[in-house]
Amino acid sequence: MAVTQVLEADVLRRQDPELADVLLGERDRQSTSLQLIAAENFTSTAVLAALGSPLANKYAEGYPGARHHGGCEFVDVAERIAVDRAKALFGAEHANVQSHSGSSAVLAAYAALLRPGDTVLALGLPYGGHLTHGSPVNFSGRWFDFVGYGVDAESGLIDYDQVRTLARTHRPKAIVCGSIAYPRHLDYALFREVADEVGAALIADAAHPIGLVAGGAAPSPVPYADIVCATTHKVLRGPRGGMILCGRDLAERVDRAVFPFTQGGAQMHTIAAKAVAFGEAATPAFTLYAHQVVANAKVLAAGLAAEGLVVTTGGTDTHLITADPGPLGVDGRAARGRLAAAGMVLDCCALPHGDARGLRLGTAAVTTQGMGEAEMTRIAVLLASVLRGDVDSVRGREEARQLALEFPPYSG
Repeated sequence: MAVTQVLEADVLRRQDPELADVLLGERDRQSTSLQLIAAENFTSTAVLAALGSPLANKYAEGYPGARHHGGCEFVDVAERIAVDRAKALFGAEHANVQSHSGSSAVLAAYAALLRPGDTVLALGLPYGGHLTHGSPVNFSGRWFDFVGYGVDAESGLIDYDQVRTLARTHRPKAIVCGSIAYPRHLDYALFREVADEVGAALIADAAHPIGLVAGGAAPSPVPYADIVCATTHKVLRGPRGGMILCGRDLAERVDRAVFPFTQGGAQMHTIAAKAVAFGEAATPAFTLYAHQVVANAKVLAAGLAAEGLVVTTGGTDTHLITADPGPLGVDGRAARGRLAAAGMVLDCCALPHGDARGLRLGTAAVTTQGMGEAEMTRIAVLLASVLRGDVDSVRGREEARQLALEFPPYSG
């Protein structure tokens, strides 16, 4: 059934027209503007079907074969399928698919390996570290002693010499490699070497690149990290949620860290949707998609640079781009608002040095819609034209709308 039919179903319109209008409004927003947020994507209709299934009704605390509720014979099968598909897709010995989000997956990884007060080495927040990598407003910064490594002042690339020096100096219990705004591949082998040198566990937060890993378009952290945390949305194109991959030696500790330590009942409809997404990601079509995401990002980054934005690290290896719009006469926050008014939805981010804010954008969603390199060039020109003031918000929104309508995320 097409998404249009689902959202316009008589039952929702008849029972709750107010909410029906909200859902239809969001559908129209997504299909008539350019979705350039690096952490977002469009799921398949099959994933949406699983999310809206009767599995949403089922309580299932525990794990398959060891639940705290009766009537779990079917949800057990769904979870086993999700686990088996995740293990096969990523070459992992163990997978936990119950984490409600990427942040809860990271929390469980810390719970499995650390104790409050332990020292952790992670990418500093000003350089693209996540909230769970030591932010003082997050559990991570309150419960653990985080030391942040950074990037080279000129290149914007991770300073691996600094990583080694800080690890030797602080002797952390764990090292975290991963970022929400770093557009290059990480050297997982080097992180593993440093971790072994100081006796630290290695945690890879692969929330952003894991979909590219699934499609063979990015290196995998699985052979190197003790625990890999990830989300199932973003490039992976599944439902909003998290997962954890690890070896057999940590399987029981990880599972107990998820349930009962940090979470209660599993969301079985979401787990079923994850299984659907893992199945989709194992296909040749997804491999082509993942490589197209990267190809599109490279063209978009080059286009933005040609238009005068300063692209961090000079480009990208992934789906993600960060750029400073300052040379066009506008800072990141103002640029985000101006672009939103013109139908281009993206994020702000910290830039590697100083207090200025930049733009963070990605190509996962527009690639799912079927856009290619030619459309990336069009987007780069339109984005810069809006920021320079050559194109006003009304004209910009109409151009963005026309491009989006050429590539509808859902047909029917």
